Amino acid sequence: MTSTSRGPEEVQDQDVRTLLEERATRLRGRADGSADETLLMVAEFPLGEERYAIPLESLRAALPLRLVTPVALSQPHVIGVLRYQGSVLAALSLAAMLGGHGWRQDPAVLLVVERGDGELCALDCEAIPRPLSLPTAAVEAARTHSEGPVTEILLSGSRQLIHLIDLPRLFTRGTGTTGARNAG
Repeated sequence: MTSTSRGPEEVQDQDVRTLLEERATRLRGRADGSADETLLMVAEFPLGEERYAIPLESLRAALPLRLVTPVALSQPHVIGVLRYQGSVLAALSLAAMLGGHGWRQDPAVLLVVERGDGELCALDCEAIPRPLSLPTAAVEAARTHSEGPVTEILLSGSRQLIHLIDLPRLFTRGTGTTGARNAG
């Protein structure tokens, strides 16, 4: 039994030949340095009239706000505490932590996030975030001009402004936002 390989020159159907040539051109284009750009996956959500995002790698869960138990005499940015996977977490007001941005509607969701120091906490949010990808090059370029915990990134295709929150910067800027320690 002999096998023969078919090359593009042996394809008789013109539509198939055109399709194969288009694929070959696309693959050659990727090999010459025009490879797909790397992306940063984020969880994007509204905060008032603006769009905010946190890196998806920091998001652990989205929970209903009703799980929070209020804490009497707590600081203004502390909503309360909640139990999450056997631990007690602080539930914090993201709007208050960012300097008083107002919500467009009452928060209904808590985002359980990793703060950047190995600890978890929960941040209030208007809606369950949606996944979004940001070009890593645009994020890095915007971060070089940003000093605070929020970096503004203008998405070139949609002309939409996304405020990317740097969680480690947010929690280390001296706001006194240390979360509740794990209760084991």
